[in-house]
Amino acid sequence: MNIRVENCSGCGLCTEVCPLGVLSVKDKKVSLSDGCVECRTCHKVCPSKVFEFEDARQNPVCTSCPVMCAIPEGGLGACHRYKNIGGEIKRNARLVTIDEVRQYLTGPNQGGPEPLITGIGSGTTYPDFRPSPVIVSGVRDGINMVTVVTEAPLSYSGLKLKLDTDHYLGIEGKRIFTRIKGRRHVGHLCTEEYGSKILSLGGVNILTSKHGLFAARIMREIVSGKDALLSIEDGAQLKVRIGAPPEIDGVFQNRMRVGCGSATTGLFAPYMADAADEVVVLDGHITALFTEHPCGRYIKKPRSGIFIKGQKSTEGRYFLEKGDGWGGTAVHSPLEVIERVDRSVFRPGMTLLVTETTGEKTAFFRMQEEGFIASELPEKAKAFLDVLKDSCEATRVSGIFAAGVGGSARAGVTKNPIRLTRAVHRGEVTVTVGGAKPFILPGGGINFIVDVEKIRFGSIYTSPTPSFILPIEYTMTYETFRSIGGHLEALRPLEEVLSEKVG
Repeated sequence: MNIRVENCSGCGLCTEVCPLGVLSVKDKKVSLSDGCVECRTCHKVCPSKVFEFEDARQNPVCTSCPVMCAIPEGGLGACHRYKNIGGEIKRNARLVTIDEVRQYLTGPNQGGPEPLITGIGSGTTYPDFRPSPVIVSGVRDGINMVTVVTEAPLSYSGLKLKLDTDHYLGIEGKRIFTRIKGRRHVGHLCTEEYGSKILSLGGVNILTSKHGLFAARIMREIVSGKDALLSIEDGAQLKVRIGAPPEIDGVFQNRMRVGCGSATTGLFAPYMADAADEVVVLDGHITALFTEHPCGRYIKKPRSGIFIKGQKSTEGRYFLEKGDGWGGTAVHSPLEVIERVDRSVFRPGMTLLVTETTGEKTAFFRMQEEGFIASELPEKAKAFLDVLKDSCEATRVSGIFAAGVGGSARAGVTKNPIRLTRAVHRGEVTVTVGGAKPFILPGGGINFIVDVEKIRFGSIYTSPTPSFILPIEYTMTYETFRSIGGHLEALRPLEEVLSEKVG
């Protein structure tokens, strides 16, 4: 690679995307240290045409993906998987057995046959029509089984982050940005799910955009267990890390809501009946007015005479404007929710409790001649709030990786790719990701979503195309493998592969 230093403006974009960290900026000019593999990632983001490449390569070329890294002696390729050892390009990790990842495979959705071996450490064959790097046969429960494994570079890759919080993040569909030498568009805010907000990062259209390499970088950092700073367009500022509570606008979230305001009354009506003469549960989905709600009526709680703002859905259930106030609403002071009070019913001495579905913010009022007066919480109100808080789960960030192996990745398994797709949807072939069972989306293709925390840490890599490299396993009976046109010529006994690649 030749560097035209005179063209360099010192913007530093190349240093942010270089997968090996061999570029730096000194005195406003780019500088190259040892270890460059000519992956051309710098060239993709450079606005000044600083980097030039020649067809001739001095170092051995890795042929495991389209990047074709020229790796110097002792150096790593751009994906960090392949190393030049004595002039030979080799995978720099051994094959990982299923026993070594079983600790990650607890919980639901782990049905179906286990793979005989995982794809972690298997490497990649390229071009795609060649058999996958490892195809093994073995006997499980008296049945002849086959597992085909590869580390598949997947351009169709996205990360869904689930934030367990009722805090308002912004309007659905708004863009998500991160700051890497400027503001980079890396995703969008998805539809809200029960008690959680969903962020979508990456995806093929973003990864192939001018922000694609920056999106891939922030996604890689997240799946590697690092903190990531994100901002919602016209919305919240976020700090997220998988497995940790989200930080929203500088505040850590502690509790996931127990349900919407209406669900809160359904869960805790007997406690609420004793807590106050009226209870309002503020929630960005459904705000509840207890004595009007069917739960209040069922236990014969007298109607209080308090009326609240919002669009009435059904009795005691209201839609309020969303915002960064109490319970994800636009209410910032608890009495703002009150529309009017029938003073002939709600008389002096009667009480009002306003809270959220997490119980974190609470206000208690007693009616006097001059109006509502803030008062100390009585014991029965505390009892309700205690059971409400104790029933909330701890909030956390979870990651779901979305990808597809319905394209050329199939060629490493079979000479007839459509047969593999059909066999997957018939349940004859089990697809796993580092041993973890994904959910295969219905319809065409082999599109899946998988819990990132079920995949052993450090098993997801990136390529500067950009794409994400995931360990993929296809497990089936020998008869199925033969019937779909599998690469029988590449089939090897499991024990032989284990002794060679695991030791």
